[in-house]
Amino acid sequence: MTDFETGYHYQLMRRAIDLIDAGGRDLSLEDIAREMHMSPAHFQRIFSRWAGVSPKRYQQWLMLDHAKSLLANRHTTLETAGAIGLSGSGRLHDLFVRWEAMSPGDYAKAGADLEILWGWFESPFGPALIMGTEKGICGIGFAAEMGAEATMTDLLSRWPNATFTEDPTALAPFAAQAFPRDGSNREPASLFLIGAPFQIKVWEALLQIPTGHVTTYSEIARVIGNPKAVRAVGTAVGRNPISWLIPCHRALRKSGGLGGYHWGLPVKRTMLAWEAAETA
Repeated sequence: MTDFETGYHYQLMRRAIDLIDAGGRDLSLEDIAREMHMSPAHFQRIFSRWAGVSPKRYQQWLMLDHAKSLLANRHTTLETAGAIGLSGSGRLHDLFVRWEAMSPGDYAKAGADLEILWGWFESPFGPALIMGTEKGICGIGFAAEMGAEATMTDLLSRWPNATFTEDPTALAPFAAQAFPRDGSNREPASLFLIGAPFQIKVWEALLQIPTGHVTTYSEIARVIGNPKAVRAVGTAVGRNPISWLIPCHRALRKSGGLGGYHWGLPVKRTMLAWEAAETA
């Protein structure tokens, strides 16, 4: 699948989400295809190629009550996930990952003496801005809802004293690790976590959540030893700079609500539905 096709398919799915929100479960394949100005057969073909499942099944996962269903049926207890090898160097998005955290002292320098490369790539969730150092990916942001300028400004502001260089060629292997084109690409993804110590503890907890599962902000707070710090955990989740690979989209409110998502709730819903299709 080409980069153009990947981006086009996300925009198609984004429009489908809007239609489903407006029309709910009563929308038929024909209804959605008509709004997309496609034949039902053409729409179903490219939809299934993107999602791996039929539009009807995906439609069920995109409904707002999907989050509550996930919480009821696929809620991960993080301590259990860690015990069976789903943390640290364990599994993440069916990829093995390695990560290293910046020291608190270096973090306090706000990126001084750090060179960060950046580049734009297409992903299943629209245009993705990837940033990385020689140690690994340090940032992934999504522009489908925020726009490219706001996404760039957001990530640049995380490390104001760093030197930033555009170099998509050097980052292309990182992009392939983050968004493999097919099941054959399972290269280890290297992550470089740049954050305050509390934030890094929260992000490490997020890394324990298996694909297709979810947890709650309160569960994360309990696991990191601060059960009353739910609000602070939510803030740290929202400040996660490596979206998708550090799966902040899998954190939900205790009520089953989606909560927030830094790059836009439609992106979060699409990610959860995408993973439901992958693990169905």
